[in-house]
Amino acid sequence: MHSKLSWDHKMGFYASGDSGDQIFMDAGTPEGGSDSGVRPMELLLHALGGCTGMDVVSILKKMQIDLEDFSIEISGERAPEHPKKYTDIHLIFKVMGPNIDRDKVNRAVELSQTKYCSIAASLNSKLTYEVLTE
Repeated sequence: MHSKLSWDHKMGFYASGDSGDQIFMDAGTPEGGSDSGVRPMELLLHALGGCTGMDVVSILKKMQIDLEDFSIEISGERAPEHPKKYTDIHLIFKVMGPNIDRDKVNRAVELSQTKYCSIAASLNSKLTYEVLTE
């Protein structure tokens, strides 16, 4: 997978990937941005939620659990010092439907978090980089 970011000449970046869809990330005005896009750390929580949410829905469908509604609330605590990484992330899965089996939902969430969610698994991944100048 690939991601390409283009700078807006302030603090914002347009990002697009293999899907061809584009998002805009920006900083708040106190940081020199225009306050017109999602923050990168906020986007990380969104990505985690989307990843685990898709897993849970898929697993519950295979378990023949009918969902009427499903949401995830995520809160992240960040370190006060740079790089201000997330020190704790807490997810609340809210599942509603006619035949909800709590044990099966717990199992689906556990499988997502420990086996399938690539975002959760990547949060402690090895990071390499290179710098190119023109």
